[in-house]
Amino acid sequence: MKNKQAKFIIGAVVVIASISYLIYAGIQETSVYYLTVSEAQAMNETREDLRIEGNVVAGSIQKAANALGADFKITDSKNSIAIKYHGTIPDMFAEDIDVVVQGKFDPASGVFKAHTLLTSCPSKYEASERVGTKA
Repeated sequence: MKNKQAKFIIGAVVVIASISYLIYAGIQETSVYYLTVSEAQAMNETREDLRIEGNVVAGSIQKAANALGADFKITDSKNSIAIKYHGTIPDMFAEDIDVVVQGKFDPASGVFKAHTLLTSCPSKYEASERVGTKA
C-alpha cells in the first residue's frame, strides 16, 4: 500500500511542478513593460519589447499607400516619439486620441518600430435623448 501512495505522491508533485513551470514561463514571455513617452525615452531600450502609451500628435499621421501601416508621433504632453507602425490600422485611429504601441526602438534611426497598435475607447459616453416618448 505504501508503494502505491509513494507513486501517487511523486506523480502529483511532478504534475504540480510542470503546471507551475508552464504558468511561470507563460507570464515571463507575455509580460511587457508599459511606459509613458518620457519614461521610454529615458530608457531608450533597443533589445526589449516595450509598450508605450501616448496621445497621437495632430498633423503627424502619414498613412501608408497600401493602408498597412502609418508613421506618426505620440506625446505625453512633455516629450514625443516618432512611431513607425506596420500592420492593420484600427478604425478608431485618428489624431488626438490615446493609443498604446508595442515594439522596439530602432537604434540607427531612433524611431520606435511598432508591431501592435491599440486605440482606447472614448472615456465619456452620453445618453441619447428620447424623442416623442412620454410615460
